[in-house]
Amino acid sequence: MAHLVDLTQKPYCLDAQAITWVESTIASMNLDEKIGQLFVNMGSSRTEEYLTQVLKDYKIAAVRYNKGKADEIWEQNHILQTKSKIPLLIAANTEAGGDGAVTDGTKIGDEIKIAATNDPKYAYEMGRIAGIEAAAVGCNVSFAPIVDLTRNWRNPIIANRNWGSNVDQVITLSKEYMKGIMEQGIMPFAKHFPGDGIDERDHHLSFASNPMTKEEWITTFGRIYGELVDAGLPGIMAGHIHLPKVEKEMHPERDWDDMLPASLNKTLLDELLRGELGYNGVIVTDASHMVAMTASMPRRLMLPTAVEAGCDLFLFFNAPEEDLQWMKEGYEAGILTEERLHDALRRTLGLKARLGLHLFEGRREEIMLPKEEALSLINTKESQAIADEVADKAITLVKDKQKDILPVTPDRYKRILIVNVEGHKGGFGAMIAGQKKRASNVVKDLLQARGHDVTVWESTEERIMQLPENERAAAIANVYAQKQPISNLTDHYDLILNLVDVNSGGTVQRIVWPAAKGTPDQPFYVHEIPTIVVSVQHAFALADMPQVGTYINAYDGKDNTMKYLVEKLAGESTFTGVSPVDAFCGLIDTHLWREY
Repeated sequence: MAHLVDLTQKPYCLDAQAITWVESTIASMNLDEKIGQLFVNMGSSRTEEYLTQVLKDYKIAAVRYNKGKADEIWEQNHILQTKSKIPLLIAANTEAGGDGAVTDGTKIGDEIKIAATNDPKYAYEMGRIAGIEAAAVGCNVSFAPIVDLTRNWRNPIIANRNWGSNVDQVITLSKEYMKGIMEQGIMPFAKHFPGDGIDERDHHLSFASNPMTKEEWITTFGRIYGELVDAGLPGIMAGHIHLPKVEKEMHPERDWDDMLPASLNKTLLDELLRGELGYNGVIVTDASHMVAMTASMPRRLMLPTAVEAGCDLFLFFNAPEEDLQWMKEGYEAGILTEERLHDALRRTLGLKARLGLHLFEGRREEIMLPKEEALSLINTKESQAIADEVADKAITLVKDKQKDILPVTPDRYKRILIVNVEGHKGGFGAMIAGQKKRASNVVKDLLQARGHDVTVWESTEERIMQLPENERAAAIANVYAQKQPISNLTDHYDLILNLVDVNSGGTVQRIVWPAAKGTPDQPFYVHEIPTIVVSVQHAFALADMPQVGTYINAYDGKDNTMKYLVEKLAGESTFTGVSPVDAFCGLIDTHLWREY
């Protein structure tokens, strides 16, 4: 027996008028409209012609759009909300602040950076500011917070995006974020149920599994989701993540081959989440183009199976006409039952009623703020001041074993060499991050302004790749054949600063060392010249550089973060960040340092 929604209870708490609107809206729909109301669209254009055609043809319930500047997103969402027959849920990924809703919004900081401040108020502020800026342009849903646990430092997809590895801290910060964003009229969807951060694979690209037993799961992710449910969490995103040991304990008779990721798994969504944890809210699938979902079964079966399993909203079309037809055929074939279809519709419409969208019939243009007022709320001085506080407080001195290496001042280290250390440059992380200024250029300017002579090392590999192709092999061989005197470093530089900019969210989150030997590209020189390593993205670079004595996590390479980093290096302010993850990566050698 499936667990059906109760619209009088959390997270809806609807009155009789709102419930009547939900039921009458369902009663007024034909089958095509009901099928359309199961989908969340990502548009390919912002023109009024395109948007109105999508609403007319696909009859969607919700939108999760590609980001743009605030003025164009306001226009887009105004068209969508005023032209849709049924008010829309409009979602953004405000995982780090208002920049998740609009490109000119305020990035307060990734969750790991917020957690490193060791002050829950910044999780609240991140949610509040994200809510202000997202609501200003017409959003009413956020696919955040991320409530996964970093229990595997090799996990490439959530390493910077979640709060960390401590269950209590994840619960506290998630509740603060929820409070902040819900005060602004945004409904948060926690993700990725049943829990990421244990496997080291990316479910965009392959299967990914949470290997916990049920006892382990209940005391970790079960506690997290259970407490958020009790706090009134309105939405959850079902990840394409297997939970095989838990499922086997719940159904010992089931073959391993029959186990599906959570987004397609009725045992995990209905029995575990809705049944054992008492969750009464809305469930959306994670993006339906991800391999861990698409490779689980044919898409024509995947669509109705996801909704029958307990998902109320299906995230993204592949080919809209085909997806709509296959969902309809799945309903007609009985894969998606009448009961589950209508329960999904009640939950989604119930959330719209919780937002009060049903009260704007005949005056839809009033759902959104006037444009000029809305744009005045984007990236304000107040929100940037909060981002600055976070940048200052989060920077973490993880390994501090070199005697008297700080402060970094011109009288001690006049000549500084900055070495960029990078990783795999492709993958989803690079796509999401887009073009950005190199942190090394920012740090160079800041140090030079203080009186240092600063050189940025051009990697040996980059220089070789600029040669004609027929000369490269000989150049590489020459690098390995030749050695250089250590004095080439010590006579020219007083300190080497390695800036690690490894793409968090890439397929593999590891340093990729260039083809070089005996050059500054690789920090072999830690006992020859004072050396400091700073990671400006992921927090686990120490695993690939265990030999260093001084290691700092800055969590990003934004201008304000680099400003505060240089101040701390100079001894003008203290390092106050507290690592929310094991930055030593569970290794012994990352702790070691021998002083000479």
